[in-house]
Amino acid sequence: MGRILYDISQDYMGVIQKSRLFSGIEPDEANGMSKCLEITFREYDKEEVIFNEGDKISKIGMVIQGNVSIEKADYWGNRHIMTYVSAGEIFGEAYACSNDKTSNVEVVAADKCIVAFLDTYKVMTVCSSSCQFHSKLIHNLIYMLADRCVVMNEKITHLSKRSTKEKVLSYLSARAAKCGSDEFDIPFNRQQLADYLSVDRSAMSAELSRMKKNGEIDFRKNHFIIKCRDKQ
Repeated sequence: MGRILYDISQDYMGVIQKSRLFSGIEPDEANGMSKCLEITFREYDKEEVIFNEGDKISKIGMVIQGNVSIEKADYWGNRHIMTYVSAGEIFGEAYACSNDKTSNVEVVAADKCIVAFLDTYKVMTVCSSSCQFHSKLIHNLIYMLADRCVVMNEKITHLSKRSTKEKVLSYLSARAAKCGSDEFDIPFNRQQLADYLSVDRSAMSAELSRMKKNGEIDFRKNHFIIKCRDKQ
């Protein structure tokens, strides 16, 4: 459940104000809206569960410090990391805004983190003053929900590939296109990338080494260069 924080740092509100959810909303208006939205803050230890699979989700979470992982476990307990959520990003919004509200994933603190929770009903309902900033907040949430669908569709494209190499190249190609360059950084370490693509880490690392040896790609840690697109 995490520990409720009552001593709220102005830095926490700074993260909220700079987030995509509050894009286009003035800082003083964001501060004024915090009470209207009934924002609460909780602190979680590493690997502490924030939402369990099967929980009814009524609040949108926003990471303030640290990172959380969205995970899915199969019948035998094998875990698959669907994505990571960092400071300023939200999670649980699709479930919180749905009619059913039942989560089919588990949200876990990837490291020690602080999370802000916004009451979904308060977010989706324009306050009595009908301020333009609240309407902007609702528009931002809709855009973020749409973007999340695009991201998940992109991931499905990667996972639909048959081999580890095809999955890796599909991801790297999409990342290069998004960055607008054949040289780019990825937001994952090797284990996180393997979890994201649902492949064995050792097999993926071996495939990366082969592609590097063959001159198809080059990399150092999370920095990659696609060198020969015709070999994909």
